[in-house]
This record gives sequence, C-alpha cells and structure tokens, in this order.
Amino acid sequence: MNKTTVGWREWASLPDLGIKAIKLKVDTGARTSALHAFEVGSFQRDGQEWIRFRIHPFQDSDEIRECEAPLLDRRVVSDSGGHREERPVIRTLLALGGRRWPVEITLTDRETMKFRMLLGRTAMEQLVVHPQASFLLGGNERQP
Repeated sequence: MNKTTVGWREWASLPDLGIKAIKLKVDTGARTSALHAFEVGSFQRDGQEWIRFRIHPFQDSDEIRECEAPLLDRRVVSDSGGHREERPVIRTLLALGGRRWPVEITLTDRETMKFRMLLGRTAMEQLVVHPQASFLLGGNERQP
C-alpha cells in the first residue's frame, strides 16, 4: 500500500463529527490520538452509551461545535506530563490527504494546548511522517 507523507502538523477533517477542518499535530510520541472536548456527557441511544461533547475546532476562536458519537471505551491515559486521566474513547472517520479511515480518539480538555487534536501512532498506519515539514497536504483549509 502506498503511504501518504505528512508533516508534523496538518489540516484534517472528522466528517462523522461534522468537523470540516481541524489542525492536528502528528505525534509519534503519543500512542493514542486525542481530541479537545469540553462539556462531555454520556446518554443512552438505542440501548447503547453515547458521548456528547463540545469543541472549539480552531485555536483562538469562539466557534463551538457540538458532537455526538457512540462510546467505544473508557481508558486511563497518561499525558505528556505523566498525569493519568480516565478518558472516553470514540471511533470516528479521519479524512487526511484524500484518504479516510477509522481512528480511535480519546476526548480530553486541550484548551490550553496549541493543537486541538493529536494524531497518535495507532492511527498512523497509512502515513509516513516528515518531521521537519508542515502542511504537506495543504495550507489552512478552515471552513465555517
């Protein structure tokens, strides 16, 4: 399979969540992908637990998106500072470089971080990372 070469940061979308553009950091040091989320709550739909959360998809913007997804799991994750936190896990489609594939993402508050999403190693099977490059797949594709 041909792999897509990406830089250490890229623009992607999460179509199942209605997020047309989000800047992510490709983080080979992180095992699991993480998405900024706040006001996270669970509810039942058709006998299954779902997660509803809100997100500011763009840094330094008041724009808010409300998202819903089936809960896949709850996992204890260590952040870069070594702090352990139980996080909800969802599976959703990631669209990047003309490809789409399902990825597992933990939800956590990344309000103070530069990137609203980290793409971890488990989601990089189709990618090769060029660590000195940025936005190899296109510039700011931010859309309302």
